[in-house]
Amino acid sequence: MPHATTPDGVKLYYEQAGSGTPILFVHEYCGDWRSWEPQMRFFSRRHRCITYSFRGYPLSDVPEEPAMYGQRHAVDDAGHMLDHLGIARAHVVGLSQGAFATAHFARTYPDRAMSLTLAGIGSGAGPEGHEQFKKDALATSARIRSEGMAAYAEGLATNPTRSRFRLKDPRGFDEFVKHLSEHSDIGAANTMAEYQGKRPSLYDFEAAWQALDLPILIICGDEDEPCLQPSLYLKRTLPNAGLTLFAKTGHAVNLEEPDAFNREVSNFIALAEAGKWLPGQPMAPGTSLI
Repeated sequence: MPHATTPDGVKLYYEQAGSGTPILFVHEYCGDWRSWEPQMRFFSRRHRCITYSFRGYPLSDVPEEPAMYGQRHAVDDAGHMLDHLGIARAHVVGLSQGAFATAHFARTYPDRAMSLTLAGIGSGAGPEGHEQFKKDALATSARIRSEGMAAYAEGLATNPTRSRFRLKDPRGFDEFVKHLSEHSDIGAANTMAEYQGKRPSLYDFEAAWQALDLPILIICGDEDEPCLQPSLYLKRTLPNAGLTLFAKTGHAVNLEEPDAFNREVSNFIALAEAGKWLPGQPMAPGTSLI
């Protein structure tokens, strides 16, 4: 099985397909390398596509030490994956936890990204609810340690940001829950506590976002309530970002609406590569529309 080994000795499982300009897919907390299968099949027709699992996730190593987890590890591991594959720059596509890692990867290593797609980004990132989100993450980590990932996965069936997926695509949702239930209790609990429970707010980096001059596509489902305002904030803050909303769609937008997701990202990448994804004209406060 193919693995990339990080400088601190963690083996990250990955798969790749296709040839052409590279795309690195970075999964959400409830996903793993398998979460991007609809995108791997579609984009590998024209691109070199890479999907991998975070440390602590299926087929990657599962360190027991909590200090081996966290947002900075996730950011650096994306770079280690590109290094292992000999890729200098790539389009980077992230969902949720993976979108946080993607945004901070570009902030930290702006010369490594050709473009960013940030899908389902911002849950718990707003200044009002950020501290409570971190407390909830620590409580969830403790619950995973005591009850296990199978119980956590089954609980997502009633989560408002996931329920639309279950209604639209029961078979796909069942597969999603099955994959999630297979995750390591230790890896999931450590990730929840050390990444979700300790990550800073997106709003703490406003000056850095304003300076990040990359083509960026933000995607959000209109029923992914925790991500709506953060997505709009990033659209207004990042100088070359566009925002797409999917109607009647929840959090896992790439699985829930794969055709629409692929179409939007494909168009975005084509425009970015052609140099035609350009900043809009910002409106000054109080500017009249007429």
